[in-house]
Amino acid sequence: MRITDLLDKRSISLDAAPADKKATLDMAVELMAKSGKLMDVEQYRAQVYAREEESTTGIGEGIAIPHGKCDAVKTPGLAAMVIKNGVDYDSLDGEPVTLLFLIAAPNTKDNVHLDVLSKLSVMLMDENFTTSLRNAKSVEEFLQIIDAADESAKSIDDRLSDTGITTEEKKSFKLLAVTSCPTGIAHTYMAAEALEKAAKAADCQIKIETRGSAGAKNVLTAEEIAAADCIIVAADAKVPMDRFDGKKVISCQVSDGISKADRLVQQAISGEVEIFHGESGAVKTAVAGKESVAHKIYTQLMNGVSHMLPFVVGGGILIAIAFLIDGLNVDINALPADQRSNFGTITPIAAMFKNIGGVAFGLMLPVLAGFIGMAIGDRPALALGFVGGMLAANGKSGFLGALVAGFLAGYLIVGLRKICDKLPDAVEKLAPVLIYPVVGILIMGLAMNFVVEPIMGGINTGLNNFLSGMGDSSRVVLGLILGGMMAIDMGGPFNKAAYVFGTAAIAAGNYDIMAAVMIGGMTPPCAIALATLLFKNKFTKEERDAGPTNFIMGLAFITEGAIPFAASDPLHVLPSCIIGSALAGALSMAFHCTLMAPHGGIFVFPVVGNALMYLVALAAGTVVSALLLGVLKKKVA
Repeated sequence: MRITDLLDKRSISLDAAPADKKATLDMAVELMAKSGKLMDVEQYRAQVYAREEESTTGIGEGIAIPHGKCDAVKTPGLAAMVIKNGVDYDSLDGEPVTLLFLIAAPNTKDNVHLDVLSKLSVMLMDENFTTSLRNAKSVEEFLQIIDAADESAKSIDDRLSDTGITTEEKKSFKLLAVTSCPTGIAHTYMAAEALEKAAKAADCQIKIETRGSAGAKNVLTAEEIAAADCIIVAADAKVPMDRFDGKKVISCQVSDGISKADRLVQQAISGEVEIFHGESGAVKTAVAGKESVAHKIYTQLMNGVSHMLPFVVGGGILIAIAFLIDGLNVDINALPADQRSNFGTITPIAAMFKNIGGVAFGLMLPVLAGFIGMAIGDRPALALGFVGGMLAANGKSGFLGALVAGFLAGYLIVGLRKICDKLPDAVEKLAPVLIYPVVGILIMGLAMNFVVEPIMGGINTGLNNFLSGMGDSSRVVLGLILGGMMAIDMGGPFNKAAYVFGTAAIAAGNYDIMAAVMIGGMTPPCAIALATLLFKNKFTKEERDAGPTNFIMGLAFITEGAIPFAASDPLHVLPSCIIGSALAGALSMAFHCTLMAPHGGIFVFPVVGNALMYLVALAAGTVVSALLLGVLKKKVA
């Protein structure tokens, strides 16, 4: 495939005059649309803007290469603009952009076009080539210039594979590099080209590993890493780092690899570079660029949430199926009062689904805690987090206890590692297989048993006493408090306290309290599902994909379906859910709704008193929470 195969005459403008960067991108997208290569123009436009928010695609020297890779692209394509008077584009060098190529790449396994696009990216670093393009008098001449350069050019990966460093002793400096950008189309290869030129100018040997959309190419070998004097990692995406343990490593943004290649090579040669230390047996990753404390905590938390999500979704849906089966086969009104709590396990098939789903749910909190810990303390913290999460799941602390356990596991390993660094080498080598698991798990168990669980247990007892004292006060206020409590921690001590109070009320013959409790627990997942449909720009793709399943969980009274969303953004999600749940609980009380079953969600609606108004209360709480989520949550790329 040649570069001109991706270009269409209709997608080339030689006299563009946009007013600003936004107008430039919009004009380029419209040119791309004229070529007929897009299935959804707006979705592609959003992807181009999202990529631009990660870092500017104005690479300097008057060139910009915006790009978008998504399902909205039907076939790979290019759009080109020559902007005679230039446009302010927030470029790396601050200069106006006069030549722009927009890239459209589909999400397909066939990545042949990526090699073509990477070649174009490298060609654009040739000043003679770009000058000729700017001076082209017609679209035909523009295409001829590209075709002629393409004929003689060699792909960056092919050229880099012909070079490398030797392991024999030589006087020249031995340099390795890794380049990677989020989409892996343009910046990855432009940084490689710039570093290769800078290294040759400094008379260095160099080998560069490119980690683009088509996968890692020209991968560094263990022998080459051992022989290298320094390694440059220019990346805005994850790069395996453990292989560089004990070597001098410079980490930077991929844009620095393009615009500051000379400076990076000189820094490497100077020797003023810190030695990188990885954890043996663990695969570390580095994302270049400065990271704030808040963002670091967020990424650690999201590591736990992303691994927990399959357990929540899979287990929750299986439990919902169990309730559905019993709802279709069992008349709950005919059951004795002492058997109603077994709803969902009465028929053998329902019991099987409930058991499988329950096992998945039982793993949810240990997985959450384990992978939060791993994000902080690497693999040794995984075991500590699992143990702490299991103790939280089996105790009274629940979801909140698992969060504490996850961070505690990570920082316990960080502390133990610092202590073990001071021990003799013979003892230090035993740390990953003996000291970390034994001492770490012991400390974790003691902390959970004597600190976390007692505190949460005390909170739980206090809440129960508080609720019991309010039994004779306003029905609406009580419903508001109980509904709100169900959403505070979604399975933790607040949630459990309200639920236990509701089940105790059933035993005493008071059925309106349980109705308020259950509707308060049903609202958060339903609201999350609705918000992911109404406000798609406020949720990640993973969250949007998982969102609709929360309708099933919410209607089945599985509040835990909202936990991954609450964990990833507690400051905005929790208040939104609490307000909606509180409203739903208050309306349930105001409408005199009752419930004789302690679980089941929509599948026990046959035993709900005033079922129609109960649905109204649920809808009201769901809509209010969803709208608040749309207002409070920030847009995500």
